[in-house]
Amino acid sequence: MSQQTERVRRRYNRNAAIYDLIDRSISGKQRRELLQYARGEILEVGVGTGANLPYYPKGVRVTGIDLSPGMLKKAKERMVTLAGDTDIHLEEMDVEELPFADKTFDTIVTSCVYCSVPDPVKGMKEMRRVLKDDGEILMLEHMRSENPVIGFGMDLVNPVVRRLWGANINRDTMGNLEAAGLDVRAEVRVMGTIMRRLTVRKAGTS
Repeated sequence: MSQQTERVRRRYNRNAAIYDLIDRSISGKQRRELLQYARGEILEVGVGTGANLPYYPKGVRVTGIDLSPGMLKKAKERMVTLAGDTDIHLEEMDVEELPFADKTFDTIVTSCVYCSVPDPVKGMKEMRRVLKDDGEILMLEHMRSENPVIGFGMDLVNPVVRRLWGANINRDTMGNLEAAGLDVRAEVRVMGTIMRRLTVRKAGTS
């Protein structure tokens, strides 16, 4: 694990107790819309405190991973309150170094994760590797605004936000996906160009 990754883990461990208050910026409706097409064998990257877990369709199998044991502890507590319709497994893991075999998952889910992965392209390439050829990545991610003025403002305050929370608010997520060999097949702009819901597939697949 790199020093950058270890710093991110420490920050999220520190914030785990209050993270649900921050995570309320994503509504239940947004989570439901993100997850309604999740199918089969699912990997959730950055499961955090498990806020998405109640919104998965019945009958799927979810492997939720996160860097932070503090966040995973909260997710396990949330699991106790869920009905047994979904098969959920939680593991401490780094998306940049996934131990899974190639083409393992039908669906991969991320929600506000790629603001904090130290090497986002490396993490996305790992997702591409473990995704089946006909699989989909469902993402709800915030990123740098395409508005030049707003984008410049995000650049200015990003060092402060990163120091406090370990998250970057000015990531070029669309460019990073392309660099990782992934194609955006559908896009819904939830908050202008800052927050987007994306359906992503491997480049070159139908």
